[in-house]
Amino acid sequence: MARIVFDLDGTLIDSAPDIHAIANATLAGIGAAPITLAEARSFIGNGVPTFVARMRAARGIPDSKQEALTQVFLDRYDGAHGLTRIYPGAERALDRLRGDGHALGICTNKPERPCRAVLDHLDLARHFDVILGGDTLDRRKPDPAPLRAAFDALPHGPCLYVGDSDVDAETALRADVPFVLFTEGYRKSAIAELPHAVAFDDWSAMPGHVADLLAQGASTG
Repeated sequence: MARIVFDLDGTLIDSAPDIHAIANATLAGIGAAPITLAEARSFIGNGVPTFVARMRAARGIPDSKQEALTQVFLDRYDGAHGLTRIYPGAERALDRLRGDGHALGICTNKPERPCRAVLDHLDLARHFDVILGGDTLDRRKPDPAPLRAAFDALPHGPCLYVGDSDVDAETALRADVPFVLFTEGYRKSAIAELPHAVAFDDWSAMPGHVADLLAQGASTG
């Protein structure tokens, strides 16, 4: 059986509406203009400090506000899950993968506390044997260390990483594991520009893709 590690935002869940809301609440606190939902989606992927830096740049807010705005954003983050939804079919796919005997984990750049909070809120935490957030280690994706740590915490077996973004594709490449690309998330590049073993847009098809990759001989990590 395989070790399968998943990204979270844009892969298993659409959290952009909640992130958009707390971003605009943070901006409103200093009298700045709001960002759009499309902008929020484009800023997601490299962790909260980078999101805040991109948000500031989009509204012409000086670098000196970075630390304070990041803290305000983080203070709002733990409870920001009322608008977040599981992608259709994702939970059923997780159930099937667990039923097939695979070991599952999470490796995300979302800070660990809000990551666990949203997983608990959506009753998804039960699927995962390891959960690594963007602040669990002293490095975050695309550095491969968090992904390798997630695989190391799971029983031995072939490795697959499932994500939606340019950051995820680079992380898998640097960790030397096959990448399974969910195409309906927050990627910034065209599908053809991202190195991947397989791409899918329908979660009901994902367990079949896993079976095919394992039959072809996925990496043991």
